[in-house]
Amino acid sequence: MAAERALDNAERVLDNATWESLTGAHAQLAERHGRVVRYPVDVSPFAAVRPGVSAWDEVAELAGAGNEVFIPGLDTPPPGWETTLSIPGVQLVDAGVEGAADPEAVRLAVADVPEMLALAQRTRPGPFLPRTIELGTYLGIRRGGELVAMAGERLHPPGWTEISAVCTDESQRGQGLATRLVRALVAGIRERGERPFLHTPATNTNAIRLYQALGFHLRRRVSFTSVRVPEPVSGTPGTLTRP
Repeated sequence: MAAERALDNAERVLDNATWESLTGAHAQLAERHGRVVRYPVDVSPFAAVRPGVSAWDEVAELAGAGNEVFIPGLDTPPPGWETTLSIPGVQLVDAGVEGAADPEAVRLAVADVPEMLALAQRTRPGPFLPRTIELGTYLGIRRGGELVAMAGERLHPPGWTEISAVCTDESQRGQGLATRLVRALVAGIRERGERPFLHTPATNTNAIRLYQALGFHLRRRVSFTSVRVPEPVSGTPGTLTRP
């Protein structure tokens, strides 16, 4: 029982993984206003609110009127806020995933970003932006000199590393490239004494089956939600619509 409680406590930081990452390992990237933090818009669309508080005014002031803000696990926004995206998702955590270095996997660098952006555009693994590579290690596999598969690290709450941007070009699927890259990332994460976790849309059943077969298990269901900050109230410039 004590071991189970310790495990529950270790996983609790994953309840607000973006906040834990931006106030911890990624604090140097954080843009902050009061109780709200976010990544630079060319790094990641994610923002977070301090656990246990409601800070819609501060979200509005940080993001700016008329702009969108993406807050995983967001509560229902107040009146006047437009929900622009809402995707049911799942959070999966390490339950004995086998890590293994891969001799064909190469560490990607800033010079590889144009190819990484092009691959992400073709395969749609989730948000991947010009500076996303700054979040952690990204590995790739090339065939004929062309980048055909990649996977990398995104959020870094204490003791954990999120695996993200797992994708393979359509012409190279069915060879297990994604599995190999995930195992290689897991090996590196374990070397740092951390545990891997990941998120994926709930509708991505093929990916969920793959991750579960590798040794991840479902921890909880989450919502990937983006909202638009209200424009200033008509006739009162500079004043936002408030809940």
